[in-house]
Amino acid sequence: DCTPELSFPVLSDSLSSALLVWYDQSARVLPWRSDPTPYHIWVSEMMLQQTQVDTVLPYYQGFMSLFPDVFSLASAPQADVLRAWEGLGYYSRARNLHRAAQKVVAEYSGQLPQDLAQLRQLPGIGRYTAGAIASIAFDQPEPALDGNIRRIFARLLNARHPLGTPASDAELWDAARKHLPARRAGDFNQALMDLGASICLPKAPNCPACPLRDFCQAFALGAQKELPVKKAKKPVPEYIVTAAVIAVEGRVLIQQRPQGGLLGGMWEFPGGKLEPSDAGLEDCLQREIREELGLDIQVGAGFGVYKHAYTHFRITLHAFCCALLPGETLDLSAYPQARWVIPPELAAYAMGKVDRQIANRL
Repeated sequence: DCTPELSFPVLSDSLSSALLVWYDQSARVLPWRSDPTPYHIWVSEMMLQQTQVDTVLPYYQGFMSLFPDVFSLASAPQADVLRAWEGLGYYSRARNLHRAAQKVVAEYSGQLPQDLAQLRQLPGIGRYTAGAIASIAFDQPEPALDGNIRRIFARLLNARHPLGTPASDAELWDAARKHLPARRAGDFNQALMDLGASICLPKAPNCPACPLRDFCQAFALGAQKELPVKKAKKPVPEYIVTAAVIAVEGRVLIQQRPQGGLLGGMWEFPGGKLEPSDAGLEDCLQREIREELGLDIQVGAGFGVYKHAYTHFRITLHAFCCALLPGETLDLSAYPQARWVIPPELAAYAMGKVDRQIANRL
């Protein structure tokens, strides 16, 4: 092994000083930074989980206009919260934020707790989000390690453990804590977020513009594009799904998904996944409607084919215009999750992307 041994002042105050100087000159102007109340920081961090800032901005503004404080959020129906979140994805975040707001009002008189352990007891707040809130909203010396910051530290340290492994997590969290400056931990964490979003990019890092290049082992070795090391990806499953647009006297049938699963609490056109035992799409749809709603239907013309990628799988959904067979009626008292609505009313029901596309076409 002829790799040269390198020595860097990675754990010195000069790194944090260089980064904070850069941040003071280059920080992104963001609405939650302009008015950094704990509630604003909390909502923004929940929205930013696995979502880019540019995508979050319009949702954040709209959300704040509807729910300007924790009390208005806690008292709102879950349906209103999901509708405001629609399109942002990862809807468990919205459900968790709503539940956490109710807990904050009930147990903390509407004041977000500053204690890290108490923050982590709130629904939807894990190690990263708790560290971000504690440091940014309460100026506590806590690290916050998101995807951008993991990439930066992996390059600074020339870390070779694949991301997401216990060895990598231990190494990078330790480095993040050791790098924290004595003051301005929140600004330091936000500076790392901005650096990862604008300069220390995944595929094309702009190293000449980086304020930390003199501290970066990967840059010195010319290895910045090799890092971070990622685990091999598993094949992404693909599923064929059907959905029924059942119309009766100008109204269409929708149903609410169970709270605990994917798109929990959202509304959809009933249907389900094609199984090996199904003779085809029509057979699949008839079976699903019979199982879910106790109805026998006639499957008619197609109403579009829709593709969508979720985090761990992809779907191709085939929608069909359908009618109830003679004598079939839906007992809404037995199926309280179902609704008959006229098409203009569909806008009031929170839906996932594919079901919203069907609703918009209707």
